[in-house]
Amino acid sequence: MLKELTVENFVNEVDSKSPAPGGGSVSALASSLGFGLTRMVGHLSVGKKKFRALDEEVQNKFKDIIKDFESMKNEMVELIDKDTDAFNLIMAGFKLPKETEEEKTYRNLKIEEGTLEAIKVPFRVAELSLQGLKQLEYILKYGNKNTLSDLGVSALLLQAGLEGAILNVKINIPGISDNETKEYYISKSQTILNEGNKLKNEVLEIVHSKL
Repeated sequence: MLKELTVENFVNEVDSKSPAPGGGSVSALASSLGFGLTRMVGHLSVGKKKFRALDEEVQNKFKDIIKDFESMKNEMVELIDKDTDAFNLIMAGFKLPKETEEEKTYRNLKIEEGTLEAIKVPFRVAELSLQGLKQLEYILKYGNKNTLSDLGVSALLLQAGLEGAILNVKINIPGISDNETKEYYISKSQTILNEGNKLKNEVLEIVHSKL
């Protein structure tokens, strides 16, 4: 499994003739690092004197966000492998026989099933990444001020994962025959992308102004 590789082995696996793992798995990895880095900020904030001086409600919300980031990070790590698994489903479909009309129909069905999975997985990466970006400003406001640059990197990683995932959604959309499904993912993807860019820019603007 990709998630069990060392950093060096993962990088070398990407740097190979195999098309997978590719941009989708790398996008999921980027976002998982963004979640992990934000949690590091949380660990370096909770318990500090300035943090303990904050209103209890603020502290609790901060802790809840950091806790949510753990579950999102864990799901994102699983998506690293799921993206490559989805690609392999498409490839398996292409390898099916196509001599008879029945075989061709079955083959096309399996290719489209794999393609839909190759859309759903990165779409989930994008959704989770956006959820993370929505919470960053709160962490930025109340977190340890010595970790400003780390939160800036978190924003960059989450948006990189988000936009990379959207690119993987878009490249697979032409392989779907149902127009309603196509329109859904096209529309939702653009909305997520626009919102993610806006949130990332807002966080980075604050970070740069305070450094």
